[in-house]
Amino acid sequence: MTNPLVPQQPVVVANPWETLRRFTAARIALGRAGGSLPTAPHLAFQLAHAQARDAVQLPLDQAGVASDLQTRGYQTVRLHSAAPDRATYLQRPDLGRRLAEPSWETLAALAAHAAAPPELAFVIGDGLSARAIHENAVAFLDQIAPRLIAAGWHLGPVSLVAQARVAIGDEIGQVLGAAIVVILIGERPGLSSPDSLGAYLTYGPRIGVTDAQRNCISNIRAAGLSHEAAAHKLAYLLDEARRRKLSGVLLKDEAGTRLPLTAD
Repeated sequence: MTNPLVPQQPVVVANPWETLRRFTAARIALGRAGGSLPTAPHLAFQLAHAQARDAVQLPLDQAGVASDLQTRGYQTVRLHSAAPDRATYLQRPDLGRRLAEPSWETLAALAAHAAAPPELAFVIGDGLSARAIHENAVAFLDQIAPRLIAAGWHLGPVSLVAQARVAIGDEIGQVLGAAIVVILIGERPGLSSPDSLGAYLTYGPRIGVTDAQRNCISNIRAAGLSHEAAAHKLAYLLDEARRRKLSGVLLKDEAGTRLPLTAD
């Protein structure tokens, strides 16, 4: 029988370098209970896993995002990839890279009535996390668009695409005749980042462009790369892509990590 007057060893054994956890969201220094994880970190892991799964399955709120964009004055077109539903999208990545025929016709008609092809077209696609779009896409455009307009960029309509993969931006850019396309897309959720947005830039978009011809800015979210910092990087890459007429491995991000100083 255990003597209540004798101090007992704690059930959970703390890790001696647990103070380092304040520097990272990674699962380090969780301690142990016997040979297992303590209950609290185990439950936190299960919650994070559920949030990642939910992010993949969450439908894109096209109507809500389109309304937010139109309120800000963006011309917006709602499109769909050739993947008819989420299950097909996950099993057939190739279908997420191409527009459905009705969407292609809608976009082609819009391009035919445009006064001139745009220099830059933004595409917003759900990708593997619609949550990332709901929480970050419009807020990021709020940061980047005024800079581009002030710099004289001619922006095309914003394409809002359901069941989208990164490469669908190339077809959209080709149909619109855009010199450059940027697709904002929900990234594959990690166990600490179900809301991560990626921005992919392609100069001379067309069907068949490879990943080597794109530039990527990833982990755009409140707990990652801020909207302001990401906009600073993208503005630099866009200016260089327009000046040098290229993108991808030949275009390096030399924008630096510090934001430019603003006048008071």
